[in-house]
Amino acid sequence: MQGQVLKSTGSRYLVKTKQGQLQCLLKGKLRLEGRKTTNPVAVGDLVEVQEDENGEFAIVSIAPRKNYIIRKSINLSHQAHILASNMDQAVLLATLVSPRTSLGFIDRFLVTAEAYRIPAVIIFNKCDLLDDVQKEVQKEIMDIYKKAGYACYEVSSLNPNDTEPMRSLFKDKLTLIAGHSGVGKSTFINAIEPSLTLRTGAISAAHAKGTHTTTFAELHELSFGGGIIDSPGIKELGLVEMKKEEVGHYFPELRERMNDCKFNNCLHVNEPKCAVIKAVEEGAISQERYYSYLGILNGEEMKWNEWELR
Repeated sequence: MQGQVLKSTGSRYLVKTKQGQLQCLLKGKLRLEGRKTTNPVAVGDLVEVQEDENGEFAIVSIAPRKNYIIRKSINLSHQAHILASNMDQAVLLATLVSPRTSLGFIDRFLVTAEAYRIPAVIIFNKCDLLDDVQKEVQKEIMDIYKKAGYACYEVSSLNPNDTEPMRSLFKDKLTLIAGHSGVGKSTFINAIEPSLTLRTGAISAAHAKGTHTTTFAELHELSFGGGIIDSPGIKELGLVEMKKEEVGHYFPELRERMNDCKFNNCLHVNEPKCAVIKAVEEGAISQERYYSYLGILNGEEMKWNEWELR
């Protein structure tokens, strides 16, 4: 039987097939084949399922993935984890307050999406919590990403006038929604599809950070067409290793200018007649994005405090 993985709980997988939703185990061979990542099977995967003589179902093969988003854990294990696969787009839910999302985190997510050719969108949530100064700061941040070529939206998940128009963004598409714990992913999804009634959590007053209410990634089908993959909150987003000369290709505003550089192997750091550096000096590329590029280029995975939104 062919099917698509709707949910992964580590040892068992919920798979949608023509015969209905089935709880499946993973065949031992596939567990070994997936040793380079913490999860050999990801939500969104298209799989083949077989029933054994005991009536148990098992995933026996995985179809080639159209795409996927992968993150590296920033700890001693440095293991990689696939967030989701075979999606049409990825949405990053960000917040200026409660909790703050850093520009570095946003940029690393966008670079990851670009690396796997996944269209990315940024939605700034909780705009109802912002004062006038913070609203102006958020507008400036949105302008940075719009200038780089990304669609940006600002919403309050508690305001139907904000969320109802957003349905057109998700209609007939499979979308990954990602972000820090506490940015309101479950609340936002509930607003888009009220029948889901996903569990939501409160923000810690002591740390202004969210708690994990989504433990495992799960694909939710939408009544108006398409599906949303809700993922657990991401505390840190480490990039899977990439060559230095590749990084600039994952910044659209750098990519469109790099052919005008004098040298084909230009890293856009201090080379003469660099079209990217010239664009930064002229304001055509934002300094924030350029410094994010330099940080990724130098492997500064943990040095993003200076870019936290204020």
